[in-house]
Parts: sequence; structure tokens; C-alpha cells
Amino acid sequence: MTLVEHAPANHPKVPTRRIGVLVANLGTPDGTDYWSMRRYLNEFLSDKRVIDLPRWKWQPILQGIVLTKRPFSSGANYKTIWNEEANESPLMTITKEQVAGLRERAAALWGDRVIVDYCMRYGNPSTEAVVDRLVKAGCDRILFFPLYPQYAGATSATANDQFFRALMKQTWQPSSRTVAPYFDRPDYIEALAASVQRTLGGRTPRKLVASYHGMPKRYLMQGDPYHCQCQKTSRLLGERLGWAPDVIDTTFQSVFGREEWLRPYTVEHVAELAKRGITEIAVISPAFSADCIETLEEIQGEIREAFIHAGGKEFTYVPCLNAEPDHLNVLTTIITENLSGWI
Repeated sequence: MTLVEHAPANHPKVPTRRIGVLVANLGTPDGTDYWSMRRYLNEFLSDKRVIDLPRWKWQPILQGIVLTKRPFSSGANYKTIWNEEANESPLMTITKEQVAGLRERAAALWGDRVIVDYCMRYGNPSTEAVVDRLVKAGCDRILFFPLYPQYAGATSATANDQFFRALMKQTWQPSSRTVAPYFDRPDYIEALAASVQRTLGGRTPRKLVASYHGMPKRYLMQGDPYHCQCQKTSRLLGERLGWAPDVIDTTFQSVFGREEWLRPYTVEHVAELAKRGITEIAVISPAFSADCIETLEEIQGEIREAFIHAGGKEFTYVPCLNAEPDHLNVLTTIITENLSGWI
């Protein structure tokens, strides 16, 4: 804390000026019990960016049928992957590891002038709480970084929305920037390719299924660029690996509700591959910056089982980039570029 120059002796002390870098991910429940899951799912599924049905139509369904039953099934799924030692979800554990690595890199580059922190769009630590903490620590400029390589209204945009809402509550509002999607950056593609090569030992699989989180097809028709950016990521990854164009298939998972979502659906596609005699596949999830319920439970559980049940023999999962050094180097480079003019 410092005194303001030329201010009277009784003037409130002002924190030393710093820059905040706030990385954001989707979120995680605080526990696997019914009420923790219900709070988390209620916040997530009440987001108009996620479910855009009219409130009068959706909320009775959500508060009635969905939040009566789904916390039990979702809690059971989380229990299968829960980090019991730390009493937290793997997404939380990995996010902490990522932030620790980014803090080391930031300290080496800029000393104590830059503070790196993290928040979740849903659950804790909330965006509002961390923004407030950064402002109180003297951050008069904040770079907000949603950890989604591909842009989608239901991920990047809603994270930004929440960041802007948090800024609205600040008396002395910091200057702010948001990071653009990075789905086609050469260094990001290089990191993806390295993860594939590490996992597969340099061999080329019969099929690499690039499974991205799904969304209603209607969102694509309304102008959301997510589908196109996913396709480009897959194409660039295949080109970097030097594979034939038909080795990588782009699919979409986590379908919810009755309307049509982006196709092909991963769970159906891997079963169809097995039925066609392709009994050895690998699966990667380029849309996730950290392994989470969708990768650790859905892909390695439901999707793997669908493949094996249909006649598949060998199923290899390529982990997310997580806190791998090359991934953290990519994120640090992106942060450095976006801090241009500030530091």
C-alpha cells in the first residue's frame, strides 16, 4: 500500500499498481453430494447462453424434473473421478497446477508487477470474488483469459459476460481486455501434435477421433463460429502430424435434450467405426484445456464402452494439454502478446 502523492495525511492508502491476469474455466461442484451438485447444476443450466429457452418454459422443467434427479446421477459420475486426497474435482486440481506454472513464468518475466489468478464461470472461486480480490491487490488493469481454444457462446462468451458483470460492481473499475480464441495458433497446434505423439509413441492410428463438446445445431445456424473453428483445429492437427485427411474424424459429445445437436455424435460414431471393422482408435479432446468430467468419465467411460461393445478392441485416450510445459508456454506467449502496451 502506498500514499497518494500530494494527498493529505488522512487520505486512504492506495495499493501499488499491478496488472491482473485472470484465467477462467467452466467450473466444478464443491462436492459430489446432492446439494453441492444441485447448486452447481442450477447455476450452469440457468445460464441463458447454455440453455436459451424462455425462462417461463425452462425454469419449471429445470427446478422440477432436472434438479430433482440429475444431481444424483451427476454426483455418482463425479465420484468415479473425484480427487479424494484434495477433496476436489480433477478440473480444479489441474487448473491449480496450470496457474502455478503460469505464476512461475510471470514472475520470471515481470516480477511482482503481474498477478495471475483463476476463477470458474460456475461454482467456486467465482469470477466476482476473484475480480474483487485482484482490484483490492492493486490491479488497475485485468486481462481476462477464458481457457477455451475455440470460441462458443456457451463457453467463451458467457465467461466474458460474467467478467463484465463483476466489473460493474467495482467502484474504481479497472481497465480490461479479453483474450481471443486461439484454435488455429501454430504453437497450440504444435502442443496438440506433441501430446498425440507422446501418447501414441509416434505411430499413426487407424482413426483419431477429435471429440469436441457439442452444442445445438441451431446455434451454428444463428452464427456461432464454434463448429467451424473445431473443424479447422482438426484439419491443422492432421496436417501438422503429416497424416492423410481421412485419419482424423471430428465429432461432438455431451448431447443434452431432444433437439438436434452438431453431428456426428461421438458415442454413435465410435460404435459405427467398430462395426465397420476399425477396432483400434484413439480419441483426443482439443476443446478442453484440462481433463474434466467430460473427458475422464464420459470419454473414458461411456464412449469407450460404446466402442468396445460394438466390437472395438483398442481404445486410447490422448489426455488434454493440462499443465504440460509446452501448453503453459503457449498460454504464457498468448498472455504476453495480450499485455502489449500495458507492460
